Amino acid sequence: MKLSDQIKPISYLKSHTAEIFRNLEKQGSPLIITQNGEAKAVVQDIHSYEQDQERLALLKILALGNRQVEEGRVQAAEDVIARLRSKGLER
Repeated sequence: MKLSDQIKPISYLKSHTAEIFRNLEKQGSPLIITQNGEAKAVVQDIHSYEQDQERLALLKILALGNRQVEEGRVQAAEDVIARLRSKGLER
């Protein structure tokens, strides 16, 4: 489905709320709501929202890891494993 088909004025949201909610999960794409011709909000089903939040969390973890690598805050895997073994924490 084209993005342009997913742009609706706020009046459409007000008059078709139940229909929009029924179709959100089927369509799998968010609905962009405009007010006075300007994009103001995005409506999406909860499953898609949760997936987006998980993706964002993973991206933040990757960005943090990359920053730590750039700053030289890394340790060799062998050193970490040896330290865990010496503490009895590695299986």
